[in-house]
Amino acid sequence: MNDYVVSCCSTADLDHAWYERRQIYTVPFHIVVGDEDIEDDMGVTITQEQLFSRMLAGEEAHSSQVTVGAYLEHFERFLEQGLDILHITLSSGISGTLNSAVNARKELLEKYPERKIVLVDSLNGSSGYGMVVDTAADLRDQGYGPEEAAAWLKAHLQEFNTWVLSTDLTFLIKGGRVKPAAGLIGKLLNICPFVTLTAEGTLTVTEKVRNKKKALGRLVQIMKERADGGEAYSGKCYISHTDAALGKELQERVEEAFPQLRGKIETFLVGATIGVHLGPGTVVLFFRGPEGSIREFRG
Repeated sequence: MNDYVVSCCSTADLDHAWYERRQIYTVPFHIVVGDEDIEDDMGVTITQEQLFSRMLAGEEAHSSQVTVGAYLEHFERFLEQGLDILHITLSSGISGTLNSAVNARKELLEKYPERKIVLVDSLNGSSGYGMVVDTAADLRDQGYGPEEAAAWLKAHLQEFNTWVLSTDLTFLIKGGRVKPAAGLIGKLLNICPFVTLTAEGTLTVTEKVRNKKKALGRLVQIMKERADGGEAYSGKCYISHTDAALGKELQERVEEAFPQLRGKIETFLVGATIGVHLGPGTVVLFFRGPEGSIREFRG
């Protein structure tokens, strides 16, 4: 039995049952909606519908990363039990939470010098980050130690594909991801941008497609081009969304195009932290690419 725990932030966008079943421990981000500070606890305190309703009503919303203090409390409860920690963070390209984890580790290892806190930057977000974390749990169950698992993950991070399709530019414009003038034109022309992660874990727009139906088709085509084994792909495949109908339609299209995935695709809601930035009308597709592949998109 491995004497360490696998840990991540709530922005891995899986769900409570999944974390419990895989024995993965989470530390929450926070969001601020209006004047209210809310823990991102995967829909318990605030549902996705409640969040978007308040945002659409005009309340300002932003996310707040995990603090050093929160990490100290989260890590120490395991160190006190004599357990080491493998903690995977949200991409350093979109959040500073890795720095908080590094500072907490430094302080705690002075108090617990015999213990290990191994950190991995996922270079990913939402359920793509969750896929990295779930893979870490696989490695733990296969007998990998925390440092061995971290080394394996770091060698394979570029294989975890994340493709975001937005059909509503409202909050991408508000958050500065899309320039206002371009966003206005995009909304008028029904343009749906594709966003992915660069090799450095930053977000970039790769292409734009007019019409939601065509955009979903293009998303499936991207997976055919990039998935390990093409249409024979049988690895992990997750979909997260802020629109249930959109998520269901994408799932049906992927299952039709990839026979090995029928009945095996996992779907999740986009959590509050990521949802604040993406808003409604978003679906995200996650899968693995070929061995040794890299993301050619640069920030």
